[in-house]
Amino acid sequence: MSEPQRSDELKGSGLSLLNIMREVRSAEADRADVVVELRDAERMRLDMLVQELEPVLKDVDASDPRFDFVVSSGLQPRFWIDAVSHVAMGRDRRTYRFLRDTRLGRVVLAETSDIKAVAEQVARYIAERMIERQRLLEGEMVGVHHKADNQIAPASEPAATKPMPREWSMLLGGLALIGAGAVVGLAVAVAYAWLRGIPLVAG
Repeated sequence: MSEPQRSDELKGSGLSLLNIMREVRSAEADRADVVVELRDAERMRLDMLVQELEPVLKDVDASDPRFDFVVSSGLQPRFWIDAVSHVAMGRDRRTYRFLRDTRLGRVVLAETSDIKAVAEQVARYIAERMIERQRLLEGEMVGVHHKADNQIAPASEPAATKPMPREWSMLLGGLALIGAGAVVGLAVAVAYAWLRGIPLVAG
C-alpha cells in the first residue's frame, strides 16, 4: 500500500493524533481541577478548625518553640500542632483525623467529622504538653533547691575506716598459705597410704 493511500484511509476513519492529544490534555486538566478542588476543600475545613481553636491558640506563648500551629500546603494539607502531631482530612474529605507519630508508629488520637470534638481533643493535647513542661521545670528547680538546702558540712561526714597495716596483711596471707599447704600435704599422704594398703592407725 502506498503512502498516499494510507493517509487517505486515516483521514477517512476520523482518527487524528492532534485531536487525540487534545482530548488527553483536556482529561488531564479536568483531573487536575478535581485535585485542586479537593485540596482546596481540605484546606478550607482545616482553616475552619484553626478558627475554632483560635481562643486556645491565643493563650499559648508565641515564643514557645514546641508548637507550630500552621496549615501546610501540598497534595494533602495538614494542620501541624507540633513536630509529631497534626490534623489531616480523611479519604471522605469530611472526617478530621488527629494523628501523632511515636516510636511505635503513628497513633490516631481522634477521628471524627465533628469539628468541635476534634478541636477539644487538640486543645486537651496542647494543655497536656504545657503541663508536662511546667512539671519538668518545677522538678528541676526543686532539685536545685533541695541540694542547696541540705548541704552537709564536711565535718559531719563519717570518718573513713583506716586500712589494715601492710605488715599484718602480709603475715595473715603467709599463715593462710602455710595452712593450705598443710591440708594439701595431709590429703596427699592419706591418699598414698590408702593406695599402698598401709594402715593409717597402728594396731
